[in-house]
Amino acid sequence: MTDSTQAGSAAQDSEVSDAQFRGELIAALRTIYDPEIPVNIYDLGLIYALDIDAQGVVDIEMTLTAPACPVAETFPGTVESRLREVPGVSDVHVQLVWEPAWSMERMPEAVKLQLGLL
Repeated sequence: MTDSTQAGSAAQDSEVSDAQFRGELIAALRTIYDPEIPVNIYDLGLIYALDIDAQGVVDIEMTLTAPACPVAETFPGTVESRLREVPGVSDVHVQLVWEPAWSMERMPEAVKLQLGLL
């Protein structure tokens, strides 16, 4: 194998492992449910950004269905704790954001159908 072939193979392996790692993080997020709506926070559209650096640091921007949500103070910690359980995660930072405001349009049609909204 030439150096350029090895480099290309390493880049492909890195892309596959990055996609797999992102998939594992999303799977973990899908185990966390909104306390008021029986849908996980990822499919509900509460996760606005999921960024991962090369050292395994995960940065999340998320919102809640309403600013007065009863778990507003504790939910970011719940998300951090759950993501820290994923192998390869070295640190997690969760930022709660309110703009743009969450709305039902953020949910996929399948979730709306599950909730009887279609």
